[in-house]
Amino acid sequence: MTTPTTTRELRSKITSAGTLELSIEEVPLPPMGPDQVIVRVDATPINPSDLGLLLGPGRLGTARETGTPQAPRLTAEVPAAALTAVASRLDTSMPVGNEGAGVVVAAGTSEAAQALLGKTVFAIGGGMYTQFRRLHVQQLQVLPEGRTPAEGASSFVNPMTALAFLDTMRAEGHTALVHTAAASNLGQMLNRLCLADGVPLVAIVRKAEHVELLRSQGAEHVLDSTSPTFDADLVEALAATGATLAFDAIGGGTLTSQILAAMEVVASRASGEYSRYGSASHKQVYVYGALDVSPTVLDRRFGMAWGIGGWLLMPFLEKVGPQRQAELQARVMDELTTTFASNFTQEISLDRALSLDVVKAYAKSATGEKYLIVPSLGEGR
Repeated sequence: MTTPTTTRELRSKITSAGTLELSIEEVPLPPMGPDQVIVRVDATPINPSDLGLLLGPGRLGTARETGTPQAPRLTAEVPAAALTAVASRLDTSMPVGNEGAGVVVAAGTSEAAQALLGKTVFAIGGGMYTQFRRLHVQQLQVLPEGRTPAEGASSFVNPMTALAFLDTMRAEGHTALVHTAAASNLGQMLNRLCLADGVPLVAIVRKAEHVELLRSQGAEHVLDSTSPTFDADLVEALAATGATLAFDAIGGGTLTSQILAAMEVVASRASGEYSRYGSASHKQVYVYGALDVSPTVLDRRFGMAWGIGGWLLMPFLEKVGPQRQAELQARVMDELTTTFASNFTQEISLDRALSLDVVKAYAKSATGEKYLIVPSLGEGR
């Protein structure tokens, strides 16, 4: 095919006047360097980690469609108090989309670039909500033979996060995990990974049907945080697994505090003696998501040996270095359609990604509602 020189891509802008503007823009593709290629993006997921850039602090209750079928646009109000937090991006139109997969349709002159021509590849390069993406060869990984772009579109964020949780656990001397919002695509991956690696896992979900979902996939300790017996059930699950480390996708509310308190109950039982400082067993919760944006509330019933911190994938990967990152990515490729398989409930076009009903649906980050953008789909899809 002729080397593309332009592309339609989804962009997000927050103005200094307090407006979120989402649009599909026709933008030029700069000429390729020797070690660069152009990928036709065939599949790119909408992850919770994409929503911070895509929607920011926009109030979707005020959102309205303001474009045309040929040039879709969506606008929403941004509270004045939230503008300070996004000051560095004000009035700048930004491309969105962390990861995706597709076919290399043009390549630079280097041997490495030419070797990728026609290959189905995965990319973690940002700006993936687009028809075509210019990328450096080092940003790409060839998918295993026979794997489709849809199968490989989520090859980084969720799989590498699941693997990084286990690496963090081992590095910090823990032997088991607690995970919240555990019926998500990431949660199901983590369950399969823990089963494969023999790591005890306490999975916390928010609906009774999600308990059954995970148990049907082999999970042993699955708890519904809305159950009236949740706190007691959590203590027993922690006692059975010995988990003293949790990764929390919720963030707000009291769940972090409940987990630490239950860990303290188990540790105090084991110590067999009273201390006004609580047990000496260190308990750690890492908050890595913000499904609940309300304040994190702590009820100090968990002694003094505890920690709460934020956790992000990219700083973890920088810390462990390129060799370990390559080892983790190789495992993802080997188990792409088993341990690290992703499930998508809807495939939508770039244009449809700006339909108000669709935006409100994927903004909820609801379990079982995972969206995959397929830029080649026609209008209305």
